[in-house]
Amino acid sequence: MSFPGSGLAKGLAVTLRTMTKRSVTAQYPDVQPDLAPRTRGVIGLFEENCTVCMLCARECPDWCIYIDSHKETVPPAAPGGRERSRNVLDRFAIDFALCMYCGICIEVCPFDALFWSPEFEYAETDIHDLTHERDRLREWMWTVPEPPALDPAAEEPKEIAAARKAADKLAAQQAAEAAAQNENQTENPNQNQAQDTEEEGT
Repeated sequence: MSFPGSGLAKGLAVTLRTMTKRSVTAQYPDVQPDLAPRTRGVIGLFEENCTVCMLCARECPDWCIYIDSHKETVPPAAPGGRERSRNVLDRFAIDFALCMYCGICIEVCPFDALFWSPEFEYAETDIHDLTHERDRLREWMWTVPEPPALDPAAEEPKEIAAARKAADKLAAQQAAEAAAQNENQTENPNQNQAQDTEEEGT
């Protein structure tokens, strides 16, 4: 059972405890805050990886990603090959006035062209200026933190395993060719010497 005025006494007790503690004031913007590694600030674009597949724009629930592109014909890589066409990125813009920072565009990108950047100082005086083009998104790419280290007990990624297997196969093939060449030289030293003598005589 509470006596009259107990609520007031509890409130004053909280006030007294708070008054005895030192106040902590964030000295922003002179001192930048320590942000968490996975802070969702803005989205950075690594346009070299973008293939204009349009997945990010199609999956965006706010429709705040604008992409324009055109097709170019690429000459064949080898003689006798056929020409190929590829998409060339003309415009990649994100309207941060509409973006709700859900991260779906980053998750669905199959070529790792979009990344979270912890940058958050991009306020504008006009809402129309919150549509940032690819040059600004490219600048934010350099502030993207490095990915966390892999778990030592984790399974090796399939891409790395495939690349290592191909490199080992190529190295074994080159070693076999070098061994065969050395074997031919040791089996026919007289023939090589005769050829050298003929060349000196001529």
